[in-house]
Amino acid sequence: MPRLPLSDFLQGAAEVPILDVRAPIEYAQGHVPGAVSFPLFSDEERARIGTTYKQMSQDKAVLLGLDFFGPKMSLLVKLAQKLAPNRRVRVHCWRGGMRSGAVLWLLELAGFQVELLDKGYKDYRRWALAEFARPRALWVLGGLTGSGKTDVLHALAARQQSVLDLEGLANHKGSAFGSIGQPASPTQEQFENDLAAELTGFASDATIWVEDESRTIGPVHLPAPLFEQMRTAPLLLLEVPREQRVRKLAEEYGRHDPAALATSILRIRKRLGGLVTKEALAAIGEDDMEKMVSLVLDYYDRTYSHGLEGRRIIPVASDTCDPAMNAELVLRAAQKAH
Repeated sequence: MPRLPLSDFLQGAAEVPILDVRAPIEYAQGHVPGAVSFPLFSDEERARIGTTYKQMSQDKAVLLGLDFFGPKMSLLVKLAQKLAPNRRVRVHCWRGGMRSGAVLWLLELAGFQVELLDKGYKDYRRWALAEFARPRALWVLGGLTGSGKTDVLHALAARQQSVLDLEGLANHKGSAFGSIGQPASPTQEQFENDLAAELTGFASDATIWVEDESRTIGPVHLPAPLFEQMRTAPLLLLEVPREQRVRKLAEEYGRHDPAALATSILRIRKRLGGLVTKEALAAIGEDDMEKMVSLVLDYYDRTYSHGLEGRRIIPVASDTCDPAMNAELVLRAAQKAH
C-alpha cells in the first residue's frame, strides 16, 4: 500500500484520477483541483457517524460506518471502473485515515492499483496556504476601471508571458458589477486551492504578470502574503483616456440584463450618493449606457487613484483600449524598467 507524500501524490500521471472520498459537503467546500468527488458516506451518513462517535463510542461509530459501507461496496467499485478503466487511482480523505483506508482496501480487493495520500487533504491545505508566502517576482498591471487590464493580460499570455488571472479564478471582475455574466464564484477555500495550483505551475524563475486588485475580488479575498507582495511589486499603470474607457464599458455592460445593472448600482448607492444613483438608474432605463458608465466611473476613478499612494508606479500612456497594442506597450515599459 503506497502512502505517498503530497509532492509525489500531486505529480501522478494525469490519467490516474484523484478520488476524494470525503462527504459531498466537504468536497464542495474545497478540494484538490481536478479531484473527483467519490464519497464513501453521504452528508447525512457522515453526520450520524460523527454524532455516534461523540455521544456513544468510537466502536459504535465504526460499526455504523460499516453498516453504511457494506451495501454500497459494489457500486463504488463499478464507479471506480468507469472513472479509471486502467484500474489505477489516487485516493485521499481528510487525514489519510479510516475513510481512505476503507476505499483502499475495497479497490485493491477489486484489482486496482491504489496510491494513498499520506495525511490527507489536511496536508494539502497546509501546503496550499504556505505557497502564498513564497517570494515571487511580479509585474502588477494597473489602470483605472475600463482600461482593459484583463484583456491585456490575455494578450500577454498569448505572447508566452507568465500570467496569473485572479479575476478568472474568482469568476468576478472585482467591482460591484463584477458578477454580471459570470458563473458563481468559488468558495474561499477553493479559490485558495486553485490559486496555489496556478502559482506552482509557473517556472521558479518566472516573472508573473498579475492585475492590480484590492484585497477582495467579489466574495473571495486574496491571501494576505500574496496581496502584500503585489502591493510592493512594480506597478505598470496603464493610462487610457476616459472617453475610451467609457465607450469600452458601455459596450461591455450594454449586452447585459438592465435589471442586473440596476441591482449593482443600488449595491453602491451609499457611495454614489442619492442624486447620482437616481441619474444612473434613469440612464439604464433610457438605454444610455455611456451616461450610466460615466456617472459611476467618477466614484471608481477616485477610489482607485486613492489606492495608488506610496507605490512604485511605472506609467504607460496609451490612447486605445486595444489589448495587443497595450500588451506591447507594457512589455516595453517593463523591459526598460528592469
